[in-house]
Amino acid sequence: MKTAASELDRIRHTASHIMAQAISELFSDVKLAIGPTIENGFYYDFDLKHAFTEDDLRRIEARMAEIVAAKLPVVQSLRPKAEALAYLKQLNQPYKVEIAEGINEDQLSFFTQGSFTDLCGGPHVDNTERVMAFKLLKVSGAYWRGSEKNAMLQRVYGTAWSTHEDLQRHLETLVEAEKRDHRRLGVELDLFHISDETGPGLVFYHPKGAMLRHVLETYMYDQQLRRGYQPVIIPHMARQKLYETSGHNEFYRDKMFFTQLDEQPYVIKPMNCPSHIMIYKSRRRSYRELPVRYFEFGTVYRYERSGVMHGLLRVRGFTQDDGHIFCTLDQLAGEILSNLQAVDETMRLFGFTYEVYLSTRPEKYVGQIENWDRAEQALAEALARSGTPYQVDPGEGVFYGPKIDVKLKDALGRVWQGPTIQVDFNLPQLFELEYVGSDSKMHTPVMVHRAIFGSFERFLGALIEHYAGAFPFWLAPVQIAVLPISDTVLGYAEQVAGLFRSQGYRVELDASDEKIGAKIRQATLQKIPYMVVLGKREQEQQQLSLRHLKEGDLGSMTLDTVLERFAAEGKPQGTQSLKGGSLSQK
Repeated sequence: MKTAASELDRIRHTASHIMAQAISELFSDVKLAIGPTIENGFYYDFDLKHAFTEDDLRRIEARMAEIVAAKLPVVQSLRPKAEALAYLKQLNQPYKVEIAEGINEDQLSFFTQGSFTDLCGGPHVDNTERVMAFKLLKVSGAYWRGSEKNAMLQRVYGTAWSTHEDLQRHLETLVEAEKRDHRRLGVELDLFHISDETGPGLVFYHPKGAMLRHVLETYMYDQQLRRGYQPVIIPHMARQKLYETSGHNEFYRDKMFFTQLDEQPYVIKPMNCPSHIMIYKSRRRSYRELPVRYFEFGTVYRYERSGVMHGLLRVRGFTQDDGHIFCTLDQLAGEILSNLQAVDETMRLFGFTYEVYLSTRPEKYVGQIENWDRAEQALAEALARSGTPYQVDPGEGVFYGPKIDVKLKDALGRVWQGPTIQVDFNLPQLFELEYVGSDSKMHTPVMVHRAIFGSFERFLGALIEHYAGAFPFWLAPVQIAVLPISDTVLGYAEQVAGLFRSQGYRVELDASDEKIGAKIRQATLQKIPYMVVLGKREQEQQQLSLRHLKEGDLGSMTLDTVLERFAAEGKPQGTQSLKGGSLSQK
């Protein structure tokens, strides 16, 4: 019996073939590339001189509906490789020929529906009539085989579901996701921008974005100190030899940036761990010191192709809340459990639910199998002890060790890559790390790599979309907008704003000559949690008229009442407990 997920995957795969058939019938000179399923849908890559338009997508959809209504059987056939290659060359489909040449099989699989036949291993549904609920979404560019050296193709994306109701729910989710897109909100809320003029994948944080990141950094810095970590700071580059020892030069070279100094090859750091290792190695260590826990907000630089970069989610320069632990084997379980607790505490604070994966040994790796087995066992046992449900993700570990991957779920149920905890027996051996044990002999420590946010950039992107830019009071880059109705109360407004700042709040005073309605509208568009409206009456009565972003007008209140309300929503990070204040009329 087919599972629902398997059936849905077959529907989507068949939908990609129906789309390819429709486009082949509408554009006779099209060259077909690949058409796989993806999360929530499918795509197909086409080589066509004509650039697809919105009108074209509507025509293609209409033709797809006719193919579905025709109830065409979808039939698999096998052809000897030589015959298959001759057939594809006859059709003048060079991309299919290239794919076929790379398949190491005696017979190749094809699927046919009506007059359309495509090279494909499947699976598919048995009739086009079963692809009832679909929608074409957008067109983008995609290099053939993902290489910028190859031809740029047109990628048409679509979504397909088992029922029209499921399709409609998904389309509504897409509309909401568009409203929450962190790239759009980053501009509208004046948080950050990325400029082609200065280089793709490099983030410029504006004052509000920098403040938002500062709040995250303050929280994480305090948490690490509380958990016994020591802060360190390392250079942004190192000699290439460091990364040859670590294995990055062999396993990660295509992601690294190189430069030359004093006729020596250097690397702009893609990882922080080798340099943290050098701090540990800088002097003799005793078992009495262990565990040694280092942390740093370390900026790294990695090459990403221009076609895969996406706002804050995939960039070339980003900062990790990076930590590395050097411990004994007996201490390992406790360190993993402590970091699982840190993950849970942090995700709950920011309102994320999450899924956990145990990512095991990849195809290419360093070290001995027995060390990998010990590391995977340690992670699995810690997950079991913590009662954390998880799935195994085979082959997705990093080259030096297996890891726990945590994937966040946002308000729309979308999944984002987040925290990671990695156990590493291999780099300590490669760098010949040691400590003096209780037996006065030299021993090799175990290393744990961990990041709770993952990277500030990706976490911020997820956070912006999770809250749709309307951050909770304690997190908002601007918590309070002070809005004087006229210049006659500007002095009073400055006094109110100053008092809030003295209490540790993040305040913006709108001293423009706009009318109060425009000021309220602007603060609302900026998604500032609270607005304090001040006019002549408020000044005379020494009160504040308070508005909430979601609740609207809350009426006039005393300063102490307002401060009590703010305190109930969360103390600003890094400040002392809130106290009442007083105002003297100017």
